[in-house]
Amino acid sequence: MSVDAPTEALWQRYRETDPGTPAHWNPVLKVLHEHRSVRRYLDTPVSDDTLRLLISAAQSAPTSSNLQVWSVIAVRDPERKARLAELAGGQEHILQAPVLLVFTADFARLRQLAADRNSPLEGADYLESSFVGFVDAALAAQNAVVAAESVGLGTVYIGALRNQPERVAAELNLPQQVFAAFGLVVGHPDPEEKARVKPRLPQAAVFHHETYELAEQRRHVAVYEQRIAQFYAEQDLAHSWTERVLNRLKSAASLNGRDRLRESLSNHGFRLF
Repeated sequence: MSVDAPTEALWQRYRETDPGTPAHWNPVLKVLHEHRSVRRYLDTPVSDDTLRLLISAAQSAPTSSNLQVWSVIAVRDPERKARLAELAGGQEHILQAPVLLVFTADFARLRQLAADRNSPLEGADYLESSFVGFVDAALAAQNAVVAAESVGLGTVYIGALRNQPERVAAELNLPQQVFAAFGLVVGHPDPEEKARVKPRLPQAAVFHHETYELAEQRRHVAVYEQRIAQFYAEQDLAHSWTERVLNRLKSAASLNGRDRLRESLSNHGFRLF
């Protein structure tokens, strides 16, 4: 289809017949709309300078009350990456890529400051505070993703690090009150993979005005099923989107160990009042 770059980007993201032309377009919007998960990598290293740039981008994300209750561990050692890959279900791209960034919710730093000053920190034991830590980590990581992709690198999140969080914590020497929220693989994409932009739900399914409208969701999902069917066919995937998401959440067993997340958090010092 012969279209200008912004319209092509919107078509890939939604696969609508007429995606329209955006009112504004720039390199940042281009990077955001062209995001795709990369699961095959070259063995080309990612330099220290580049990693520092990604972390400075991550630290430029918003953080609630400037608490900065997150940290990240860069894992490059092949043997350690192999052990973490095994804990994450044997994901090959963790082994292929030169670096795995593990983003954590981190209250150990503040605990240490409070202990040094003999100051109470009871508020850190509440679910709200823990929630802030995970939100901050996610915001930081997404900034890193955009930064990485803007310089030609590929990324993919690794939520499966939460499958066996105690073993991940032991591997990374995480102290109490530091919890591995997720991993982020970063590297140079293998051009042979030809990773594609995955279509998302229509905006009407996720974008509400004034109040939430549930009644229309069935219609929007039906439209999406038709659009994503083409993508799944291109990727040789058999299930519909609805089947895939329902299978992913149909039972505790389908969470692959993450059904015990509250217990794991408690084991690592998160009280969650």
